[in-house]
Amino acid sequence: MTIAERIEDIRNRIETAAAASGRNPGDVRLMAVSKFHGAEKVEAACKAGLSLFGENRVQEAGEKFLLLREKYPLELHLIGSLQRNKAKTAAALFDCVQSVDRDGLVTTLGTTAGQDGRKKPLQILLEMHTGEESKSGYPDTDALCAAVDLALSFPGLEVSGLMTMAPFTKNIPVIRKSFRTLAAARDTLSSRFPELRLSCLSMGMSNDFETAVEEGSTLVRIGTAIFGGRPA
Repeated sequence: MTIAERIEDIRNRIETAAAASGRNPGDVRLMAVSKFHGAEKVEAACKAGLSLFGENRVQEAGEKFLLLREKYPLELHLIGSLQRNKAKTAAALFDCVQSVDRDGLVTTLGTTAGQDGRKKPLQILLEMHTGEESKSGYPDTDALCAAVDLALSFPGLEVSGLMTMAPFTKNIPVIRKSFRTLAAARDTLSSRFPELRLSCLSMGMSNDFETAVEEGSTLVRIGTAIFGGRPA
């Protein structure tokens, strides 16, 4: 299958999953995770109608999207772990940092985003730990609430939602529990901070995105199912 055909197949599967759970498929955004894949594959996805891309590494994203952004109206998110010494570069390059998993990073991004001359706030998603012990992220809703309070002290930041990585397993009930935990956390935060939209629930990847859609995901992060396996 071509990249365009794979994208069409994924959109159809999102539509089916949304319909099965009584949701509007238009409420679910499709992100192409382009890490390790070259600019030619990204451009093929652009030509197939995608405009939202996720990258794991700051340097790779900067090199890959420099020219592409001159040709296409792209939205670029960082979804990988971010070191504090790269926060300034990330804040200038990305429209959103999804992988905000600790208060120190909130502070660093908040300070940086307030100094880089951005025309609008840097969007951030708070990452919640809902799976294996090895995964990063805030451990519970109390920690998330404290992180939101911290982020609100920086006018250059805007908390727009939450993200998580479910356990990599074929056990659907375990995956579903992870996604339900994130959705419940978002509801708690929405009640605590009614002034925030918190509209983004970033959850679901190539192996579990249909379950994620059923559980309320508004953004699925798809890499392998669009671009194939990692290049050799």
